Amino acid sequence: MKRFLLCSLVLLGAAVSQAETVERIVAIVNEEIITASDLDKYAARIKTGGLTDDLLIPDEATKQLLLKDREKLLQKMVEEKIIDSEVKKQNLTVPIERVEQEIRTVAKRNNVSRDELRGALKERGIEFSQYQDFIKTGLERQSLVEKAIASRIKISEDDVMSAYMQANGGSDSQAFEYTLSRIFFDSKKGGEAATKARAEQAIQRLRSGVPFDRLAAEVSEDPAFEQGGLFGVFKTGELNKNLETSVSKLNAGEYTGALQTDGGYQIIAVTKKRIIPDPRTEEARGKLRGVLYEKSFKKQLQNWLEQLRAEAFVRINPK
Repeated sequence: MKRFLLCSLVLLGAAVSQAETVERIVAIVNEEIITASDLDKYAARIKTGGLTDDLLIPDEATKQLLLKDREKLLQKMVEEKIIDSEVKKQNLTVPIERVEQEIRTVAKRNNVSRDELRGALKERGIEFSQYQDFIKTGLERQSLVEKAIASRIKISEDDVMSAYMQANGGSDSQAFEYTLSRIFFDSKKGGEAATKARAEQAIQRLRSGVPFDRLAAEVSEDPAFEQGGLFGVFKTGELNKNLETSVSKLNAGEYTGALQTDGGYQIIAVTKKRIIPDPRTEEARGKLRGVLYEKSFKKQLQNWLEQLRAEAFVRINPK
């Protein structure tokens, strides 16, 4: 009997030794442990296209980096544990109704039914209950990140404009709306030289301080004259190239020199000038806004994770 008991203890000791090898603890994060087999399973999920969180593993390049570097893989698991600890600490939870809503959204986005989604998951060796848990965890993490980071990121129109101009250069990157007035001199009245002379005289009077609208009412020969010499409201790209080149250099309250035009000479004044969204660049700026947000989000996420890690208990066991 004693001999049998001794043999049993020896065998038990060998089994425990083997279990310790298989289940070696590689890290402790707060009250959670990460074992070597956990790390192996995590790597296998990444390699085989299993369920992984886009928040922490956003692209293929990140996946390949983690598969090549086991230490970085472990650090990524530590980050997950830290985030999940914070979710638990803040008592953030997502009801099953919200999980089901997200699953319906995923199915619709992929143009499949719920049963087809279930079948596709099963083909990849994923139980539907596992998928529900994965969605629930992801939504809880998302809720935490929204609260801690995303809601604080503000990308202003000035930020987008500055980045756009830096990337593309020049004031041509901006669009304006101009309210213009004009004084027109008809070359049919005395010929071109005399018409230009009348225009130059008008400029001298403007420089002496005569208000543009008053002078326009007094001397303009425009057959379609409106009060104050109002010419119209124009956006970037709507004026002929030469006139827009002259007008674009002016601020509100300024005026051009004597410009030759069809049938005579004109003086154009900018009454109002404001920046407007440029339809020529709006799509590019929309994409740029997304790039700026993503860049800011990644930076803020990394800073936030470092802060959480500094506050957490993290122990990495030596190999």
